[in-house]
Formats: sequence, structure tokens, C-alpha cells
Amino acid sequence: MSSIKQFQVTFDCAEPARLAAFWCEVLGYVVPPTPEGFATWEEYHRSLPPEEQVDYFACSDPSGVGPRLLFQRVPEGKVVKNRVHLDVRAGTGLVGDERLATLEAECARLVALGAAHVRTLKADEDNESCIVMQDIEGNEFCLD
Repeated sequence: MSSIKQFQVTFDCAEPARLAAFWCEVLGYVVPPTPEGFATWEEYHRSLPPEEQVDYFACSDPSGVGPRLLFQRVPEGKVVKNRVHLDVRAGTGLVGDERLATLEAECARLVALGAAHVRTLKADEDNESCIVMQDIEGNEFCLD
């Protein structure tokens, strides 16, 4: 039996710092403190010898409950739909019109941060409403 209790979600992306900042705003996550003597992570990364420079940013749930997110630069762009996506649980416990109104309000907040609204899936006899969105690099996620 496995003893793994934590996991990290890694995003391949073009702009790690920008995408990390976006997801910090979405989820209330934080970027770890910079090493002593550096004002920003970019400054720290630039201070390293070229062979040690990395092009990634991480952020984490300040409560320690949610998984760490890592954003790593890759040379190729996004080509197809994600095989895995995040469900941002903005409407947990809500149903009907109250749930849809809550999801729409969160959608508006995220659009203001640069996300894109893809489509709203309204409740039917089997499922409650959810909203499909894309982050600032086109990665799909759902407001659920």
C-alpha cells in the first residue's frame, strides 16, 4: 500500500511567473518567499549561473491543504484540449439558481484576471451547473 499523501500539479506553459500569479489569485495561493537578499524570484533566477538557471514558478496553499502547483516553461505551445484539468469548487453545497449565480460571479472575477469563459453548462436532471473556462494560457478548468 502506498504511503504517498501529497502531490503536485505541474503545468507546462510559456510564462511561468505570469501563470503562477494568475492561479495564486484564483485559488488564494501564495508564491514561496524569495531567498534572502532577493526582491523577486526572477532576480534570484537571473543571479544563478546559466547552467543552473531554471524557468519555473511554484505556488502553494497557505493552509497546507491543497496541492502545490508548479508552472514550468516548455518550448512548445498548447495544441489540444487538456487531458487533466482543475475543478475550482466555487459552488460546493449550492444548488439551482443560487449555485449558478455564485458560479457566474466567480466567472466574472476570473475573466477580469484574464481568464476566458468558454461555456456555461446549466443544471439538468442529473448534474448541477458548472462553467468551463480557460486560464490565461488557454488551459481548461471548470468552476464547479
